[in-house]
Amino acid sequence: MRVSYCDGYYVPLPDGHPFPMAKFPALHAQLLREGLVRAEDVVAPRPADWSDLLTVHTRDYLDRLARGALTDREERRMGLPWSPRLVRRSRLAVQGTLNAALMALQDGVAANLAGGTHHAAPGHGEGFCVLNDVAVAIRVLQRACWVQRVLIVDLDVHQGNGNAAFFADDPAVYTFSMHGAKNYPFRKPPSTHDVGLPDDTPDAAYLDALAAHLPTAVARARPDLIIYLGGIDVMAGDRYGRLALTRDGLHARDRFALRTFAASDVATVLLLSGGYATTPAATADLHAVMHREAATLW
Repeated sequence: MRVSYCDGYYVPLPDGHPFPMAKFPALHAQLLREGLVRAEDVVAPRPADWSDLLTVHTRDYLDRLARGALTDREERRMGLPWSPRLVRRSRLAVQGTLNAALMALQDGVAANLAGGTHHAAPGHGEGFCVLNDVAVAIRVLQRACWVQRVLIVDLDVHQGNGNAAFFADDPAVYTFSMHGAKNYPFRKPPSTHDVGLPDDTPDAAYLDALAAHLPTAVARARPDLIIYLGGIDVMAGDRYGRLALTRDGLHARDRFALRTFAASDVATVLLLSGGYATTPAATADLHAVMHREAATLW
């Protein structure tokens, strides 16, 4: 399986910052170590073009992001301290998702070892999301006529508010989000198909809900491309999660989702989205579950 990744996905953050930036190189190293990805299958992205970012984000936001002219309030909302390296890192991750989508259309499946920044809105960053990689990739692919219909399957514990709002009036993009009902964001614009779960939902109830809703979403979407945000913050004990999946439950979730996609014979993109385990290494190990399950199918 080909994947997008480069060393620029990592930028240093202040000591004690809650975002596990080191999970990106840790996941890359783990997938190579386990033989799930070969070195020759790692495709390094360039920074996304500003013209591509303008298909989603406002010129004012991108200009001030590039110049480091965000307000303190905007930076707090973004959740990450601004730096030129952060801007470049965010552009690299966006291009990584676009590259992964193009590779998936060729190969059947591909991954970005980052991405899934589903909270970023046209005019601001939010919730550790600077730029919306999914929305940019879809708009670029639509403009180039690579795809007509897209299904976003978002299983991060936090509803994908940025994608829900952005594609609300686009019938060609079906947004499916299964998330913690009472978790962030507290204002949730409606997705095409939302499934809100109560706090402390365990494996069995989670998997029952997924089985009840995901095949319906795939059938209704009739997609040319599926973009899967496999956030691992659904795990019990996750810093920001509040659900209660076990490791076996996470494997079962990804196995069911990926088998559903494979059975539909639709090109599939794998993105990380969120995850906040006890250490970056532990977080990376959980992100690798999705790739382990994918290796059994493709």
